Amino acid sequence: MAMASSRLLWASRAASYLRISTFPRAFSTVLKDLKYADTHEWVKVEGDSATVGITDHAQDHLGDVVYVELPEVGSSVSQGKNFGAVESVKATSDINSPVSGEVVAVNDELDGKPGLVNASPYENGWIIKVKISDSGELNSLMDDEKYSKFCEEEDSKH
Repeated sequence: MAMASSRLLWASRAASYLRISTFPRAFSTVLKDLKYADTHEWVKVEGDSATVGITDHAQDHLGDVVYVELPEVGSSVSQGKNFGAVESVKATSDINSPVSGEVVAVNDELDGKPGLVNASPYENGWIIKVKISDSGELNSLMDDEKYSKFCEEEDSKH
């Protein structure tokens, strides 16, 4: 019995350290240090480079993702404009870019494993990397607190 409780304590501490909830969640995961668009895309900025994906909230509403349409490397994306699509068992949804710039990488792993968008939306399920052309656009995006509130308000309408 003591062994089981020490494992539970270890698992709880590990979950806390990794910021993983050990309880069923009511709302989707929203990470700090990311910016969010009102169309449920996230962007992680490192210098003049941005990694873009869809949020946990978006993938949760879509259901199991079965296909991700990716743009070509070298193509241009514009803030708020469509650059691809995510197809799930429930629906097909456009993916809009939260920033403008040139696509410098696409996540080719999604071709064979589109479910990465569901399993790891903020890490392995990223969609594109962009060289940002206008960093001022980041000011129009939401931080984690505003995005969480936005999702709660949106969900309460449905």
